[in-house]
Amino acid sequence: MELVSSSGTITKHHLSFVCLFVLSLAVFRLPLTILLRVSTQDDRYSHVFFILLISVCLVYSSRKSIFLKPQFCLSWGVPLLLFGLLLFRAAPGFLPSSDQNDYLSSAAFSLVCVWVAAFVLSYGPKALGAARFPLAFLLLMIPIPTTLLDLTVGALQRASAEVTHALFRFLPVSVNWLGLGFTLGGSHFEIAKECSGIHSTLILFVASILAGHLFLRSMVARACFSVFAVFIAIVKNAVRIVTIACLTVYVDGSFYDGWLHRKGGVVFAAFAFAILAPSLLAMRKAERYFRGEHPSSGTEEEGAGELRTELLSRGIR
Repeated sequence: MELVSSSGTITKHHLSFVCLFVLSLAVFRLPLTILLRVSTQDDRYSHVFFILLISVCLVYSSRKSIFLKPQFCLSWGVPLLLFGLLLFRAAPGFLPSSDQNDYLSSAAFSLVCVWVAAFVLSYGPKALGAARFPLAFLLLMIPIPTTLLDLTVGALQRASAEVTHALFRFLPVSVNWLGLGFTLGGSHFEIAKECSGIHSTLILFVASILAGHLFLRSMVARACFSVFAVFIAIVKNAVRIVTIACLTVYVDGSFYDGWLHRKGGVVFAAFAFAILAPSLLAMRKAERYFRGEHPSSGTEEEGAGELRTELLSRGIR
């Protein structure tokens, strides 16, 4: 059943969504409180609330097209709302009581379902279609389930070790490898779980999805850019390992426990973004070329101007 709103009026739709949103905060107050606390303490959750902020900004930037013809839609909204609430109530019974991460993962998924349901119920399926990316983007705020997280961290550890091994071949140093550890200049280094680069990989992956949505048109190009971003994250992590190991052995042993090792991720993140930014420009130009649009050769300033024009056309300033 769909109840179409009167033309020119949207206040009641916004009021409906705001009421449902506030109610959801009350129902999910416990997992939200835990998530807020761990987001300031654990790198695995530090991006969660930024995802929500970005989604809100994307909806606001496209508000004219999203809220063009709002309509209440009970037939879609109510079943999804009930599904999210029932999942939230039932999921803890199937999860290990000691696993907080899985609890937060299931609660966050339920919450996203409730928010999408509130959106559909308040604005209708047409608005859902227009806002499909910002709403789908909310899925990235769901913490990775523990089993999948362990597999991802292990894969990143092994990939970082392989790339680190390859980088050392270009250096005039002797390195002995044993599993995920290596010996350099008499000092032993281990690529532990904490060295997997899971946090920076998540950040770069999220950033690549957002950038792909804003600047690339085809799904193939967007997927390729996201995969490339993960690869660059692994290379960045390997560069960090090699740099810290060499500085520790050949410059000063204090580098091992120093700022660059513990808190210097932003330095190496700049290296990653320095590669991804021109790669995005190149992929954008290649995409236009294969679509039959042959832009005249220009400078990097013109390329940056194209990106700015694209942002302005989407209402993002």
